Amino acid sequence: MKIISFYKNEKQLIERATSGNRDAQQRLYEKFAPKMLGVCRRYIKDLQFAEDVMVNGFVKVFQGLETFRHQGSFEGWIKKIMVRESISYLRKQQFVVYDDTVYERHGEKFVSDTSAKLDTEYIQTMIDALPEGYRTVFVLYAVEGYKHQEIAEMLAISESTSKSQLFKARKLLQQSLKKQNIIGYGTE
Repeated sequence: MKIISFYKNEKQLIERATSGNRDAQQRLYEKFAPKMLGVCRRYIKDLQFAEDVMVNGFVKVFQGLETFRHQGSFEGWIKKIMVRESISYLRKQQFVVYDDTVYERHGEKFVSDTSAKLDTEYIQTMIDALPEGYRTVFVLYAVEGYKHQEIAEMLAISESTSKSQLFKARKLLQQSLKKQNIIGYGTE
């Protein structure tokens, strides 16, 4: 049996979804949901809450499809919506703390299993162990590639606070790697 694609290209699929075609919307969701869940999960520890944020993000994607101008990638456009939705969720939950004393209060949380392998899941666990403010800035900068000025605007903090949060997040991650005797680039 030969499977024939219902839509010839992404642009056509987006146009159909914009006009309210439920099948096209479902196909877009199925195509991008796994990656976008990963984006939301970087910011939100709990998978169920990350899924909720992703679904809310897709509601905004479908409500705003007519604003996508086909300049740049569609995936990048969706990703920006997911990042903003994740940050908005964190703000509403009042999880994000930008406080210099957070390091002292949460530094002891970096207890880890020495037998753990340095794989993606383990790295995500290490990032999850960061205090919320540190983690948010770290993910925006190191994973998403935003500049400190952009991060400062998104989070309504100063650029120097963004830099400080990133420095402290890296320091905590380095300490965690040292405890695991995983010594490599950037641990000294």
